[in-house]
Amino acid sequence: MYLTEEQSAFVDSIRRMVERHIAPIASEIDETDRFPEELVPIFGDMGLLQQWVPEEYGGPGGNLTMLCLAKHEIAKVSMACSILAGQNSMGMVLPVLHFGSEEQKRRFLPLAAKGRTLTAVAMSEPHCGSDVAAMKTKAVRDGSSYVINGQKCFITFGSVADWVMLFARTSEGRGVDGISAFMVDTKTPGFKVGRNERKMGLGGVPNVQLFFEDMRVPVENRLGEEGQGFKACMHILNLNRPTVAAASIGLGQGALDCAIAYAKERKAFGKAIATNQGLQWMIADMAIQLEAARALLFECTRQVDLGDFSQLSMMASMAKCFGSDAAMKVTTDAVQIFGGVGYLKDYPVERMMRDAKITQIWEGTNQIQRIVISRHLLGREV
Repeated sequence: MYLTEEQSAFVDSIRRMVERHIAPIASEIDETDRFPEELVPIFGDMGLLQQWVPEEYGGPGGNLTMLCLAKHEIAKVSMACSILAGQNSMGMVLPVLHFGSEEQKRRFLPLAAKGRTLTAVAMSEPHCGSDVAAMKTKAVRDGSSYVINGQKCFITFGSVADWVMLFARTSEGRGVDGISAFMVDTKTPGFKVGRNERKMGLGGVPNVQLFFEDMRVPVENRLGEEGQGFKACMHILNLNRPTVAAASIGLGQGALDCAIAYAKERKAFGKAIATNQGLQWMIADMAIQLEAARALLFECTRQVDLGDFSQLSMMASMAKCFGSDAAMKVTTDAVQIFGGVGYLKDYPVERMMRDAKITQIWEGTNQIQRIVISRHLLGREV
């Protein structure tokens, strides 16, 4: 893809950082499930945690394309570490930027701009994933605060976050009506962290249960109007889904690069396996899928960066769905090209295949993405 001079310099700086700080620990954090906290100040100093904070609030004033370029480059080596890039975009920056008051912007955005704050989003519940209307966590108004009780699950970075954007039901409205969004300081009494889930992939990325027991949150920490939290959530999800696509495509590219290098050096029957037409076609198909996914992704980010949100929901779903499906197919094929050794932890492709699966599930499953796309094309009445 074509990059401007500024974008090329940015990607080069990311590549150097990855080689120095991420490549040496990628396998270790996967095997030990250790959160690489040493990367937080490194990412913060490079503006990667706070890419979207406007310059007027002390941030780098980046855009969706730059964030996606960063996540794409990092994911070539470590999908887990790519999740950290832009990590507080969904948990603080974008919600406050799009739905917060000016007072909330002055309060939270300079904090995020320092590049040391970690955030999380608490929406999913044991019986409420894509079915947001089934949310049971409640926030009851009591004077100048809300008293919140409930439980959340699958909360990425929930155990290391400084702030959590929490969704809770503030009234018994129909469907998604009555759901509100709150910025919650994780030091608040009544905020409790449950177990760290044992996952198939993404070692090094904490994913926990959260519990709220008579937790009091000030009214001024509510984002937007009471009962309008779902609207905020959907807009932020639409802006974040392209970043999932970017990480997915980068992950796939990393697997393809490994497969090409291995195919050139591995010999069977007296010649490199790369000379076999069947394997050549596999590699060609892998490259086609990734290049097509990149084209779709960066068309989506181009529209957003130009301020055109008219097709955001559909384009974001397309990019996320196509990119993550491509990542799953490409990483699986990479293991196949490696053969038996590809199944061993001595090589990175098995980790890449395990990491790829979650991209088809989170930020809305790919089945949900197809529903979103079809409704845009056919109308909701179909």
